[in-house]
Amino acid sequence: MKLAMIGLGRMGGNMVKRLAGGGHEIVAYDLDPAPGAALAAEFDSVTTASDLPDLLAQLPTPRVVWIMVPHQFVDGTIQNLRDAGIEAGDLIIDGGNSNYKEGQRRGAALAEDGILFADCGTSGGVWGLQNGYSLMIGGEQAAIDLIAPALTTLASNDGKGWGHMGPVGSGHFVKMVHNGMEYGMMQAFAEGFELMKAKEEFDLDMHQIARVWQHGSVVSSWLLDLTADALEQDGDLSSLSDWMDDSGEGRWTATEAIDLAIPTPVMTLALQMRFRSRQRDSFAGKIVNAQRAGFGGHAIKPASED
Repeated sequence: MKLAMIGLGRMGGNMVKRLAGGGHEIVAYDLDPAPGAALAAEFDSVTTASDLPDLLAQLPTPRVVWIMVPHQFVDGTIQNLRDAGIEAGDLIIDGGNSNYKEGQRRGAALAEDGILFADCGTSGGVWGLQNGYSLMIGGEQAAIDLIAPALTTLASNDGKGWGHMGPVGSGHFVKMVHNGMEYGMMQAFAEGFELMKAKEEFDLDMHQIARVWQHGSVVSSWLLDLTADALEQDGDLSSLSDWMDDSGEGRWTATEAIDLAIPTPVMTLALQMRFRSRQRDSFAGKIVNAQRAGFGGHAIKPASED
């Protein structure tokens, strides 16, 4: 099939490569023309567009346009596509990490003009080019039918790694929960390895433990594989900071859990630990120490000894 990809960063660019390698024709567009030019030079089936009207003109109808841009730029991109002439029967797919409620809003607004919309949660990171992606897509069946050939090429495990989750919004909802679970799993590994490293009397080899766990352990996983690789390169991870960012999906998961009154203590605490990682000096910790010194006379480490 022939489709367009808007946004040629680490994810979008690799997805173009996988699609082109699978026999699809791609019209590639990015505000920076360099990545599109590089893709067109590498693959005969990739062409570039000078602007969005040119992008739409190169596509057969119904036109399929996949957007891979940060969530804060999705509305602007959709409006630009409207201005460029996208029309009833065409399909827009948001494959980034958008809030599912935003997807529902966008889908409803586009449906008023007969434009199809699908929200596709995309997991696999930079490894997706080689191994394929896990794709969770929401939208009406007509939209899924249009994009299904591309989904099968992009998906891992010979095309088995994608599924139609339900109506518009469901794809990003499932991806949101996926990322919340990911936070909790990563935090569990982090705490376990820190606990073992702190047991100095055993002088445990963190890399060896990770490698042993990769074979037959119930915690064997891709996350463990990545941990083992990192420990092999730098046993103390001395080149890394402990400052952790968050993409927003962990926050959305915690909020949704509150709205639905569903207990998610592991995922929520993992998000909170990311916030804690950004504090060099915790005022909350100072409050607790002030209380301990007040009621129990406990010795408190002065700030100058940090």
